[in-house]
Amino acid sequence: MSVSIADRADWLGDKHLQRLLFALAEGGEEARVAGGAVRNTLMGQPVADIDIATTCLPQQTLRRAEAEGFKAVPTGIEHGTITVVAGGKPYEITTLRADIETDGRRAKVSFGRDWKLDAERRDFTINALYAEADGRVVDLVGGIADIEARRLRFIGDPEARIREDYLRILRFFRFFAWYGDGRPDAEGLKACARLKEGLAQLSAERIWSELKKLLSAPDPSRALLWMRQAGVLTAALPESEKWGIDAIHGLTKAGKDLGWAPDPLLRLEAIVPPDAARMKTLAERLKFSTAEADRLRHWALATAVEPKTTEGELAKRLYRGDRNGFVDRLRLSLAAARVRAVEDNEALLEAGGFSRLLAFAVKWEKPLFPLKGADLTALGATPGPKLGEILRNLEAEWVEVGFTPDRDALLKRAAEALNAG
Repeated sequence: MSVSIADRADWLGDKHLQRLLFALAEGGEEARVAGGAVRNTLMGQPVADIDIATTCLPQQTLRRAEAEGFKAVPTGIEHGTITVVAGGKPYEITTLRADIETDGRRAKVSFGRDWKLDAERRDFTINALYAEADGRVVDLVGGIADIEARRLRFIGDPEARIREDYLRILRFFRFFAWYGDGRPDAEGLKACARLKEGLAQLSAERIWSELKKLLSAPDPSRALLWMRQAGVLTAALPESEKWGIDAIHGLTKAGKDLGWAPDPLLRLEAIVPPDAARMKTLAERLKFSTAEADRLRHWALATAVEPKTTEGELAKRLYRGDRNGFVDRLRLSLAAARVRAVEDNEALLEAGGFSRLLAFAVKWEKPLFPLKGADLTALGATPGPKLGEILRNLEAEWVEVGFTPDRDALLKRAAEALNAG
């Protein structure tokens, strides 16, 4: 059966892309759109990146693209990849390849002209589809049937595919989270469980990149469940081992109901303990960005908030701590209360309290303490530890009474404190 994406792939009609495909197919060569763009179009999902596979050798690709007036950059020429910017859009163009040597992390490749060999070196059937310039889909590994069944399946022997690159273990669960339905493929799942120790060979950056993509899926809860059962989650994220993943489903549902964008860091916080020391170790091991590490630390340091807390009391805690850390805590607490509220009226009241406090925290802006050290020296104070102590005490009093005393009132209190000293 012939399948075409011509009537549902607006991106395929781009004149610059068509010129590029035509240039790469001249003189007996071939070029097709490959992978994710074809998969997502068939599944009715947005297309972000467009990759092209071609029989042209890398230097030929460079010359042909530049002859069309496009910018060509040899971003991965040793692996056959050239990035071409056409009409302001980047396209990764890769010569057909076959793996000749793999070590679980990277592969040595040879260039070729065999589309079936190129397809068979890829990871999953749904990622090994090609589309001609006219939209006709070329399926050499059964990917179309798997897309229709929303089934994620390794190409060929799952163990062989994984031993080529152990990152495919995490990719199996990531793609299942985004595109799979029902239960994961049994042979693929068994292979991931058997070879999970191979994850130790991977760089921290690659592991966190895959976990973050998985946690960004609309609903990663089923994938995480199967990861846990296969022992893969503990291998990749040992901090989650004794904490559990039960909170993920409720968090996902709350996010959908309340309009929260998928947030991989918040979802991570739902499956690891709020222990600042362990979160520091986690962030260092997976090489988090500074912003990611700070957010995780602030969440771990933020103390739990009771649903009956007043907004005034919460404001004091927000001032002394980190607002974003408390916002994360409140989101997780609200999601958990919503789950319990289905059968527990008390939890329904708790959810209302957390919702109120979350709305307050999101809008809260930290007030500026009106006094500085120079204000006290102007009153005759001598710079030193005593001045700092008075300033800290005044700030603590100001916070405790709800940030209400103005500058004049604080100056009066400062003068009183100096005279008393």
